[in-house]
Amino acid sequence: MASSLSKQKVALGLSGGVDSTAAALLLLHENFEVVGVHLDVLGNNEESKNNATELAKTLGIELVCVDASQDFAEIVISDFCDEYMRGRTPNPCILCNPTVKFKYLQKIADEVGAYYIATGHYANIYYDEAENCHFVSKAKNTKKDQSYMLYRLNGDVLPRLKFPLGNFETKEDVRDFVGEKGLKNAKQKDSQEICFIPKDMHYVDFLLTQGYQINKGLFVNVAGETLGTHKGMPNYTIGQRKNLGITFGKPMFVVELDGINNKVTLGEHDKLMKKHAILVSNCFTASSASLSIASMPSADSSIASNCMIPPKYIDKTIQAKVRYAAAPANATLEQIDENTVCAVFETPQRAITPGQSVVFYDGDKVIGGGIVNG
Repeated sequence: MASSLSKQKVALGLSGGVDSTAAALLLLHENFEVVGVHLDVLGNNEESKNNATELAKTLGIELVCVDASQDFAEIVISDFCDEYMRGRTPNPCILCNPTVKFKYLQKIADEVGAYYIATGHYANIYYDEAENCHFVSKAKNTKKDQSYMLYRLNGDVLPRLKFPLGNFETKEDVRDFVGEKGLKNAKQKDSQEICFIPKDMHYVDFLLTQGYQINKGLFVNVAGETLGTHKGMPNYTIGQRKNLGITFGKPMFVVELDGINNKVTLGEHDKLMKKHAILVSNCFTASSASLSIASMPSADSSIASNCMIPPKYIDKTIQAKVRYAAAPANATLEQIDENTVCAVFETPQRAITPGQSVVFYDGDKVIGGGIVNG
Protein backbone atom coordinates (compact mmCIF):
# COMPACT_ATOMS: atom_id res chain seq x y z
CA MET A 1 0.00 0.00 0.00
CA ALA A 2 2.69 2.51 1.06
CA SER A 3 4.44 2.32 -2.33
CA SER A 4 1.26 3.49 -4.08
CA LEU A 5 0.77 6.52 -1.84
CA SER A 6 1.89 10.00 -2.87
CA LYS A 7 4.39 11.77 -0.64
CA GLN A 8 3.13 15.07 -2.08
CA LYS A 9 -0.29 14.45 -0.59
CA VAL A 10 -1.41 14.71 3.01
CA ALA A 11 -4.64 13.91 4.87
CA LEU A 12 -5.14 16.58 7.53
CA GLY A 13 -7.52 16.39 10.47
CA LEU A 14 -9.59 19.55 9.94
CA SER A 15 -11.88 20.74 12.71
CA GLY A 16 -12.15 24.32 11.49
CA GLY A 17 -10.37 25.62 14.58
CA VAL A 18 -7.29 27.81 14.60
CA ASP A 19 -4.78 24.98 15.07
CA SER A 20 -5.96 22.85 12.16
CA THR A 21 -6.26 26.03 10.07
CA ALA A 22 -2.63 26.93 10.75
CA ALA A 23 -1.59 23.36 9.96
CA ALA A 24 -3.41 23.51 6.61
CA LEU A 25 -1.82 26.84 5.70
CA LEU A 26 1.66 25.56 6.48
CA LEU A 27 1.18 22.37 4.47
CA LEU A 28 -0.16 24.33 1.49
CA HIS A 29 2.84 26.65 1.74
CA GLU A 30 5.05 23.57 1.45
CA ASN A 31 3.18 22.69 -1.77
CA PHE A 32 1.44 19.62 -0.42
CA GLU A 33 -1.87 18.58 -1.88
CA VAL A 34 -4.01 18.76 1.26
CA VAL A 35 -7.16 16.72 1.82
CA GLY A 36 -9.07 17.83 4.90
CA VAL A 37 -10.67 15.14 7.04
CA HIS A 38 -13.44 16.17 9.39
CA LEU A 39 -14.18 13.54 12.03
CA ASP A 40 -17.56 13.84 13.68
CA VAL A 41 -17.14 11.86 16.88
CA LEU A 42 -20.46 13.00 18.34
CA GLY A 43 -22.69 12.23 15.36
CA ASN A 44 -24.44 15.59 15.44
CA ASN A 45 -21.68 18.20 15.43
CA GLU A 46 -23.09 20.32 12.61
CA GLU A 47 -21.38 23.51 13.79
CA SER A 48 -17.92 21.92 13.60
CA LYS A 49 -18.73 20.30 10.24
CA ASN A 50 -19.95 23.61 8.82
CA ASN A 51 -16.82 25.39 10.08
CA ALA A 52 -14.59 22.78 8.45
CA THR A 53 -16.59 22.93 5.21
CA GLU A 54 -16.33 26.72 5.06
CA LEU A 55 -12.62 26.61 5.83
CA ALA A 56 -11.92 23.95 3.19
CA LYS A 57 -13.77 26.06 0.63
CA THR A 58 -11.77 29.14 1.60
CA LEU A 59 -8.48 27.26 1.34
CA GLY A 60 -9.47 25.52 -1.87
CA ILE A 61 -8.93 21.99 -0.58
CA GLU A 62 -10.97 18.81 -0.71
CA LEU A 63 -12.84 17.83 2.44
CA VAL A 64 -13.84 14.32 3.48
CA CYS A 65 -16.42 14.14 6.28
CA VAL A 66 -16.52 10.98 8.38
CA ASP A 67 -19.01 9.92 11.04
CA ALA A 68 -16.86 8.21 13.69
CA SER A 69 -19.46 8.52 16.43
CA GLN A 70 -20.21 4.82 16.83
CA ASP A 71 -16.59 3.86 17.45
CA PHE A 72 -16.12 6.90 19.65
CA ALA A 73 -19.14 6.03 21.80
CA GLU A 74 -18.30 2.32 22.06
CA ILE A 75 -14.59 2.82 22.76
CA VAL A 76 -13.93 6.23 24.28
CA ILE A 77 -17.15 7.30 26.01
CA SER A 78 -17.82 3.80 27.32
CA ASP A 79 -14.31 3.55 28.79
CA PHE A 80 -14.57 7.03 30.30
CA CYS A 81 -17.76 6.14 32.15
CA ASP A 82 -16.65 2.67 33.21
CA GLU A 83 -13.32 3.94 34.55
CA TYR A 84 -14.92 6.62 36.72
CA MET A 85 -17.41 4.12 38.07
CA ARG A 86 -14.50 1.83 39.01
CA GLY A 87 -12.87 4.61 41.04
CA ARG A 88 -10.28 5.41 38.38
CA THR A 89 -9.53 8.64 36.49
CA PRO A 90 -9.42 8.15 32.70
CA ASN A 91 -7.80 10.28 30.01
CA PRO A 92 -10.10 9.96 26.98
CA CYS A 93 -7.75 11.73 24.53
CA ILE A 94 -5.04 9.12 25.06
CA LEU A 95 -7.50 6.36 24.15
CA CYS A 96 -9.13 8.30 21.30
CA ASN A 97 -5.94 9.11 19.43
CA PRO A 98 -4.93 5.56 18.42
CA THR A 99 -8.35 3.89 18.42
CA VAL A 100 -10.43 6.56 16.67
CA LYS A 101 -8.71 9.73 15.45
CA PHE A 102 -5.54 8.38 13.86
CA LYS A 103 -7.21 5.12 12.85
CA TYR A 104 -9.69 7.05 10.72
CA LEU A 105 -7.09 9.49 9.45
CA GLN A 106 -4.89 6.60 8.31
CA LYS A 107 -7.88 4.92 6.64
CA ILE A 108 -8.84 8.07 4.72
CA ALA A 109 -5.21 8.80 3.82
CA ASP A 110 -4.94 5.32 2.29
CA GLU A 111 -8.21 5.78 0.41
CA VAL A 112 -7.24 9.15 -1.12
CA GLY A 113 -3.68 8.07 -1.89
CA ALA A 114 -1.93 10.28 0.66
CA TYR A 115 1.25 9.03 2.29
CA TYR A 116 1.26 11.68 4.99
CA ILE A 117 -1.18 12.20 7.85
CA ALA A 118 -1.26 15.51 9.73
CA THR A 119 -3.02 17.12 12.67
CA GLY A 120 -2.85 20.37 14.60
CA HIS A 121 -1.26 18.70 17.63
CA TYR A 122 1.59 20.49 19.35
CA ALA A 123 4.23 17.80 18.94
CA ASN A 124 7.01 16.75 16.59
CA ILE A 125 8.23 13.60 14.87
CA TYR A 126 11.89 12.71 15.38
CA TYR A 127 13.83 10.19 13.32
CA ASP A 128 16.59 8.49 15.31
CA GLU A 129 19.23 7.34 12.83
CA ALA A 130 20.99 5.11 15.36
CA GLU A 131 17.77 3.21 16.05
CA ASN A 132 16.38 3.57 12.51
CA CYS A 133 13.08 4.49 14.12
CA HIS A 134 10.63 7.40 14.26
CA PHE A 135 9.46 8.76 17.61
CA VAL A 136 6.92 11.32 18.75
CA SER A 137 8.85 14.15 20.40
CA LYS A 138 8.06 17.29 22.36
CA ALA A 139 6.83 20.49 20.74
CA LYS A 140 8.84 23.68 20.97
CA ASN A 141 5.91 25.22 22.85
CA THR A 142 6.37 23.43 26.18
CA LYS A 143 3.16 24.89 27.62
CA LYS A 144 1.02 23.39 24.84
CA ASP A 145 3.10 20.27 24.18
CA GLN A 146 0.80 17.29 23.49
CA SER A 147 3.39 14.57 22.98
CA TYR A 148 2.12 12.94 26.20
CA MET A 149 -1.23 12.31 24.48
CA LEU A 150 0.32 10.45 21.54
CA TYR A 151 2.42 7.76 23.21
CA ARG A 152 0.10 4.91 22.23
CA LEU A 153 0.43 5.39 18.46
CA ASN A 154 1.77 2.41 16.54
CA GLY A 155 5.33 2.81 15.27
CA ASP A 156 4.09 1.86 11.78
CA VAL A 157 2.19 5.14 11.46
CA LEU A 158 4.85 7.44 12.94
CA PRO A 159 6.89 7.86 9.71
CA ARG A 160 3.71 9.11 8.02
CA LEU A 161 2.90 11.79 10.58
CA LYS A 162 3.35 15.52 10.26
CA PHE A 163 2.73 17.98 13.06
CA PRO A 164 3.09 21.40 11.40
CA LEU A 165 2.63 23.31 14.68
CA GLY A 166 5.50 21.56 16.44
CA ASN A 167 7.95 24.43 16.07
CA PHE A 168 5.70 27.34 17.05
CA GLU A 169 6.89 28.82 20.33
CA THR A 170 3.50 30.10 21.56
CA LYS A 171 -0.21 29.74 20.81
CA GLU A 172 -0.32 33.47 20.12
CA ASP A 173 2.22 32.94 17.33
CA VAL A 174 -0.21 30.47 15.78
CA ARG A 175 -3.09 32.92 16.11
CA ASP A 176 -1.00 35.72 14.61
CA PHE A 177 0.03 33.49 11.71
CA VAL A 178 -3.61 32.67 10.89
CA GLY A 179 -4.67 36.28 11.40
CA GLU A 180 -2.04 37.50 8.96
CA LYS A 181 -3.70 35.34 6.31
CA GLY A 182 -6.98 37.18 6.89
CA LEU A 183 -8.88 34.19 8.29
CA LYS A 184 -11.60 35.03 10.78
CA ASN A 185 -11.02 32.11 13.16
CA ALA A 186 -7.62 33.42 14.32
CA LYS A 187 -9.06 34.44 17.69
CA GLN A 188 -11.37 31.47 18.09
CA LYS A 189 -11.38 30.07 21.62
CA ASP A 190 -9.70 26.75 22.31
CA SER A 191 -12.01 23.76 22.45
CA GLN A 192 -13.11 22.45 25.83
CA GLU A 193 -11.11 19.72 27.50
CA ILE A 194 -13.61 16.87 27.22
CA CYS A 195 -15.22 17.24 23.81
CA PHE A 196 -18.21 14.93 24.41
CA ILE A 197 -19.45 16.56 27.61
CA PRO A 198 -21.81 19.49 26.95
CA LYS A 199 -20.62 22.94 27.94
CA ASP A 200 -21.23 23.77 31.62
CA MET A 201 -22.09 20.13 32.45
CA HIS A 202 -20.04 18.40 35.16
CA TYR A 203 -18.72 15.00 34.18
CA VAL A 204 -20.63 13.39 37.07
CA ASP A 205 -23.89 14.73 35.62
CA PHE A 206 -22.80 13.31 32.27
CA LEU A 207 -22.43 9.87 33.86
CA LEU A 208 -26.00 10.16 35.09
CA THR A 209 -27.24 11.01 31.58
CA GLN A 210 -25.57 7.79 30.40
CA GLY A 211 -27.66 5.73 32.79
CA TYR A 212 -25.09 5.14 35.53
CA GLN A 213 -26.21 5.09 39.15
CA ILE A 214 -23.96 6.92 41.59
CA ASN A 215 -24.26 5.68 45.16
CA LYS A 216 -23.12 7.18 48.42
CA GLY A 217 -20.44 5.34 50.37
CA LEU A 218 -17.97 5.67 53.21
CA PHE A 219 -15.05 8.00 53.78
CA VAL A 220 -12.37 6.11 55.72
CA ASN A 221 -8.89 6.99 56.96
CA VAL A 222 -5.74 5.05 56.10
CA ALA A 223 -6.39 2.79 59.11
CA GLY A 224 -9.81 1.88 57.69
CA GLU A 225 -11.79 3.82 60.31
CA THR A 226 -15.03 5.43 59.15
CA LEU A 227 -14.93 9.24 58.88
CA GLY A 228 -18.24 9.99 57.24
CA THR A 229 -20.27 9.56 54.05
CA HIS A 230 -19.21 10.52 50.55
CA LYS A 231 -21.66 11.51 47.82
CA GLY A 232 -20.53 9.02 45.16
CA MET A 233 -17.09 7.82 44.09
CA PRO A 234 -16.96 9.52 40.65
CA ASN A 235 -17.01 12.89 42.45
CA TYR A 236 -13.45 12.31 43.68
CA THR A 237 -9.97 11.84 42.32
CA ILE A 238 -6.60 11.13 43.90
CA GLY A 239 -5.05 14.27 45.39
CA GLN A 240 -8.35 16.12 45.80
CA ARG A 241 -8.65 18.33 48.90
CA LYS A 242 -11.58 20.66 48.20
CA ASN A 243 -15.29 19.84 47.98
CA LEU A 244 -15.04 16.75 50.13
CA GLY A 245 -18.11 17.74 52.14
CA ILE A 246 -16.30 16.90 55.37
CA THR A 247 -13.92 19.02 57.45
CA PHE A 248 -10.99 18.29 59.73
CA GLY A 249 -8.64 20.34 61.84
CA LYS A 250 -5.94 19.82 59.18
CA PRO A 251 -5.83 19.43 55.38
CA MET A 252 -6.97 16.00 54.22
CA PHE A 253 -6.72 14.57 50.71
CA VAL A 254 -8.18 11.73 48.72
CA VAL A 255 -5.41 9.11 48.76
CA GLU A 256 -7.24 6.00 47.51
CA LEU A 257 -10.49 5.06 45.73
CA ASP A 258 -11.87 1.57 46.29
CA GLY A 259 -14.35 0.98 43.48
CA ILE A 260 -15.24 -2.54 44.65
CA ASN A 261 -16.30 -1.47 48.15
CA ASN A 262 -17.27 2.12 47.26
CA LYS A 263 -14.88 3.58 49.85
CA VAL A 264 -12.87 6.81 49.58
CA THR A 265 -9.74 6.88 51.73
CA LEU A 266 -8.59 10.24 53.09
CA GLY A 267 -5.14 10.98 54.44
CA GLU A 268 -2.54 13.66 54.98
CA HIS A 269 -0.43 14.97 52.12
CA ASP A 270 2.50 12.64 52.72
CA LYS A 271 0.26 9.68 51.82
CA LEU A 272 0.03 11.06 48.27
CA MET A 273 3.78 10.83 47.67
CA LYS A 274 5.00 7.63 46.00
CA LYS A 275 8.25 6.48 44.42
CA HIS A 276 6.71 3.59 42.47
CA ALA A 277 4.01 3.31 39.82
CA ILE A 278 2.70 -0.07 38.66
CA LEU A 279 1.71 0.20 35.00
CA VAL A 280 -0.28 -2.05 32.69
CA SER A 281 -1.26 -1.82 29.02
CA ASN A 282 2.26 -0.59 28.30
CA CYS A 283 3.31 0.60 24.84
CA PHE A 284 6.86 1.23 23.68
CA THR A 285 8.22 2.63 20.44
CA ALA A 286 11.37 0.83 19.35
CA SER A 287 13.18 -0.16 16.19
CA SER A 288 12.19 -3.51 14.72
CA ALA A 289 15.71 -4.75 15.34
CA SER A 290 15.19 -4.50 19.09
CA LEU A 291 11.81 -6.24 19.14
CA SER A 292 11.00 -9.91 19.15
CA ILE A 293 8.57 -11.18 16.53
CA ALA A 294 5.97 -11.73 19.26
CA SER A 295 6.08 -8.08 20.28
CA MET A 296 6.00 -6.53 16.80
CA PRO A 297 3.14 -4.06 16.25
CA SER A 298 0.12 -5.44 14.42
CA ALA A 299 -0.17 -4.15 10.88
CA ASP A 300 -3.93 -3.69 11.18
CA SER A 301 -3.84 -1.68 14.39
CA SER A 302 -3.05 1.98 14.97
CA ILE A 303 -2.27 1.36 18.63
CA ALA A 304 1.22 0.40 19.73
CA SER A 305 1.45 -3.20 20.90
CA ASN A 306 5.06 -3.65 22.04
CA CYS A 307 4.64 -3.99 25.80
CA MET A 308 8.21 -4.99 26.66
CA ILE A 309 10.82 -2.43 27.70
CA PRO A 310 13.37 -2.05 24.85
CA PRO A 311 16.73 -3.44 26.06
CA LYS A 312 18.53 -0.09 25.84
CA TYR A 313 16.16 1.40 28.43
CA ILE A 314 16.47 -1.33 31.04
CA ASP A 315 18.37 0.10 34.04
CA LYS A 316 18.76 3.44 32.23
CA THR A 317 17.52 6.69 33.79
CA ILE A 318 14.71 8.12 31.69
CA GLN A 319 12.17 10.88 32.37
CA ALA A 320 8.54 10.16 33.15
CA LYS A 321 5.42 12.31 33.46
CA VAL A 322 2.76 10.99 35.83
CA ARG A 323 0.06 13.15 34.20
CA TYR A 324 -0.25 15.56 31.28
CA ALA A 325 0.52 18.69 33.31
CA ALA A 326 3.25 17.13 35.49
CA ALA A 327 6.91 18.00 35.18
CA PRO A 328 9.11 15.18 33.87
CA ALA A 329 10.90 13.30 36.66
CA ASN A 330 13.88 10.95 36.55
CA ALA A 331 12.97 7.29 36.80
CA THR A 332 14.07 3.78 35.90
CA LEU A 333 11.87 1.03 34.47
CA GLU A 334 11.54 -2.57 35.63
CA GLN A 335 9.73 -5.31 33.70
CA ILE A 336 7.58 -7.16 36.25
CA ASP A 337 5.98 -9.57 33.76
CA GLU A 338 4.98 -9.45 30.11
CA ASN A 339 2.03 -7.18 30.93
CA THR A 340 3.38 -5.08 33.80
CA VAL A 341 6.08 -2.43 34.23
CA CYS A 342 7.15 -0.65 37.41
CA ALA A 343 8.40 2.93 37.12
CA VAL A 344 10.76 3.74 40.01
CA PHE A 345 11.23 7.47 40.58
CA GLU A 346 14.33 9.14 42.03
CA THR A 347 12.07 11.40 44.09
CA PRO A 348 8.50 10.70 45.25
CA GLN A 349 5.74 11.87 42.90
CA ARG A 350 2.47 13.39 44.02
CA ALA A 351 -0.90 11.75 43.39
CA ILE A 352 -0.02 8.95 40.97
CA THR A 353 -3.54 8.13 39.86
CA PRO A 354 -4.99 4.82 38.63
CA GLY A 355 -6.42 5.24 35.13
CA GLN A 356 -4.01 8.00 34.20
CA SER A 357 -0.93 7.41 32.04
CA VAL A 358 2.72 7.63 32.95
CA VAL A 359 4.60 8.56 29.77
CA PHE A 360 8.32 7.91 29.32
CA TYR A 361 10.81 10.23 27.62
CA ASP A 362 14.42 9.96 26.57
CA GLY A 363 15.22 13.66 26.34
CA ASP A 364 12.52 15.10 24.09
CA LYS A 365 11.44 11.86 22.44
CA VAL A 366 8.58 9.73 23.68
CA ILE A 367 9.70 6.15 24.15
CA GLY A 368 6.50 4.73 25.60
CA GLY A 369 4.15 4.73 28.53
CA GLY A 370 1.57 2.76 30.45
CA ILE A 371 -1.61 3.11 32.48
CA VAL A 372 -1.40 3.33 36.26
CA ASN A 373 -2.84 0.29 37.98
CA GLY A 374 -1.39 0.83 41.44
